[in-house]
Amino acid sequence: MRPFNFKKLYLFIFLIPVFALGDYKNTNGKAIKKPLKDLLKWQLNKTETNIEIIDISDDWKNFDLTIHDNYFIWIGHSTFLIKKNGITILSDPVFSDRASPLKNFGPKRLIPPAIPIQSLPTIDIVTISHNHYDHLDIESIKKIYKKNTDTIFLIPMGDKDIFDNANIQNTYEFIWWDTINISGLEFTFTPVQHWSARGIFDRNDSLWGGWFIKDKDYSIYHAGDSGYSNDFKATKAKLGFPKYAFIPIGAYDPEWFMSESHVNPEEAVMIAKDLNATYSYGMHWGTFTLTSEDTIEPKTRLESYLDKDNSTNFKAISPGKLIDLE
Repeated sequence: MRPFNFKKLYLFIFLIPVFALGDYKNTNGKAIKKPLKDLLKWQLNKTETNIEIIDISDDWKNFDLTIHDNYFIWIGHSTFLIKKNGITILSDPVFSDRASPLKNFGPKRLIPPAIPIQSLPTIDIVTISHNHYDHLDIESIKKIYKKNTDTIFLIPMGDKDIFDNANIQNTYEFIWWDTINISGLEFTFTPVQHWSARGIFDRNDSLWGGWFIKDKDYSIYHAGDSGYSNDFKATKAKLGFPKYAFIPIGAYDPEWFMSESHVNPEEAVMIAKDLNATYSYGMHWGTFTLTSEDTIEPKTRLESYLDKDNSTNFKAISPGKLIDLE
């Protein structure tokens, strides 16, 4: 048994704050909350995590990202660069060294962003799934906005003050099933099972969700961060099936502690089936060490499961690889 690591106390803020629960709950009517004793149990019984550096592809350098159209690139964690019909979209942009409000404390990147922020094309639309620091990095947002003050930011209800405090305009807040049409693309904010917080006393004061991006020909779905729930069946029933789905596969160990808010690889496959997605891609792994599983485990566990169940087209690709949208 390992001694308790007090440096991990930041998890109490970033992963499981329990004070001052806000108004938002999941579609099952429940708010996710964990007592401090469970955090202590996890930390006191935690085994050493095997840290590995995953491969980064420089495939994107073979393309002019401004001219090339209809593609996506996984930049790392939950950050995707998507270009569809000339519209450039960036999901959950996190380019900072740490998923933290502090420069020298909190989860540190294991790999750099596959595309440096200065090499991004001009971004038309940014989607934010929720306000955790590994999904909403205001320093990255500021740099994107400085490059193009016309960038539109689609954010969950309750997070506008974060953007207002940074003097960022063009922000639109959403509750579940709200839809906006931008340049022929329809963006819908969908429910997932999770929670929100930027500090100790603001848990669930803002909403969380996924983004369903519908084109006239097909749809792209970004699941944000979620435990397994019926929300994905509801999304398919309401919006149809996505051709491409980006689904989290990491940050699940120990599962007795994390399963309410983070799926494991097998549950990620269940989500792909619930959505009836044509192609699914794993995210939320290999970039930060947030929980106890080994760095590479989400990918190997996914691939091992798919060897037994090949009913879905689900891959864990390298950051930086450009995938053409068919």
